[in-house]
Amino acid sequence: MNSSGNSESSIDDESRDEPVEGWSVDQYIASVPDNCARFMEPFLDELARRGWSGRDEFGIRMAMEEAIMNAIDHGNRRDPSKTVHIVIRLTSARFFAKITDQGDGFDPLKLPDPTLEENLENSRGRGVMLIKRFVDSATYNQKGNSVELRKVRSRI
Repeated sequence: MNSSGNSESSIDDESRDEPVEGWSVDQYIASVPDNCARFMEPFLDELARRGWSGRDEFGIRMAMEEAIMNAIDHGNRRDPSKTVHIVIRLTSARFFAKITDQGDGFDPLKLPDPTLEENLENSRGRGVMLIKRFVDSATYNQKGNSVELRKVRSRI
């Protein structure tokens, strides 16, 4: 995994105001499914270290795994020569991630609603629905090859 020297001008402005104790990562992973789990392990350790609840941790994990695997499978078509760029800013109060693939993108508004009766057996759209369910905000860029995820820690 390589570090990136890219400008952070598109990174969530709110995350820049977080205290210095925050954790961040800016990495590229090859579009190989096993790389998702390898990436997630240290990230999940950081969530726990910062005291995120089991429920929040579960939701962020589900959203991140789905977004990364969507980028690997659908965006980059599991082409190991293509990469997924993952940027994360994490504190004890806020989570921000940006996942970008090298694919052609898609229009999330054109996905079928997987909760409608006629789509219950259709697998398309379920991942995006799950991502949106588990974080406070999931915003796709205009091309549809990048998603920004945001979550504020729940009060328990």
